[in-house]
Amino acid sequence: MNFTDKLLAASEKNKSLLCVGLDPDPVHMPLSDVLEFNKVIVDATKDLVCAYKPNLAFYEALGIPGLVTLQRTIEYIPDSIPIIGDAKRGDVGHSAEAYARALFSVFNFDAITVSPYLGFDSLEPFISYNAKGIFILCRTSNLSSSDFQDLRIDGFPLYIVVAARAKEWNVHGNVGLVVGATYPKELEKVRSMCPSMHLLIPGVGAQGGDLASAIDYGVGIGGGKPIIAVSRQILYASRDADFAEAARSTAKKIRDQINLYLVDSGGVTSD
Repeated sequence: MNFTDKLLAASEKNKSLLCVGLDPDPVHMPLSDVLEFNKVIVDATKDLVCAYKPNLAFYEALGIPGLVTLQRTIEYIPDSIPIIGDAKRGDVGHSAEAYARALFSVFNFDAITVSPYLGFDSLEPFISYNAKGIFILCRTSNLSSSDFQDLRIDGFPLYIVVAARAKEWNVHGNVGLVVGATYPKELEKVRSMCPSMHLLIPGVGAQGGDLASAIDYGVGIGGGKPIIAVSRQILYASRDADFAEAARSTAKKIRDQINLYLVDSGGVTSD
């Protein structure tokens, strides 16, 4: 099953467009064991999500044991739920080929995030895995994203140029874009250009992005889904012994809010 089919199946089964980011930070975790923490979060939310998104930085920061934990976390997540590796990779061709093998063949991610800064030959090795999903950084959710992403090229901001190129590169139907909920007007512009592509939308919750706007502007046509990525708000809903219950309650609340906004926007309805 390719990434899109797996995503749509999980979304339909769980009535969800919520993607939970598995970004374990020992400073904030109520457990000292990262793998056990991840397992508890997965158990608490696996019927509420369309995907999980581990950010590789949090595992790499723990050294080799962290990478082992990442692999075991991937193995623990139910096979029916797609896993997006938030790696933000992008390098010259031969290095990109090695990154692609590592992420898709070794860790077996269903999709990953990549940076377009080095151009097409840095992304082609990822895109060529046509059963896998590729989310290209377009208009990211961080405050300083405008430093480069708003720069003008032939009259258009860079993020619009990136979206246009991504649309051209989507020859296998496996390319999507990362667009932050913190920039709703930019999200609206990108969606209008790429109505059938999946959009990975971070920035809701801790970064202050508005969920209603993310759904209103993120809904596409022709199968394009807004995938709402939330990490800290769910992971650290409580730092006490009730953290699993708090994570589930928060995830369910966000999932249900997404579905209500979908009804209002004319998107997928919920039960």
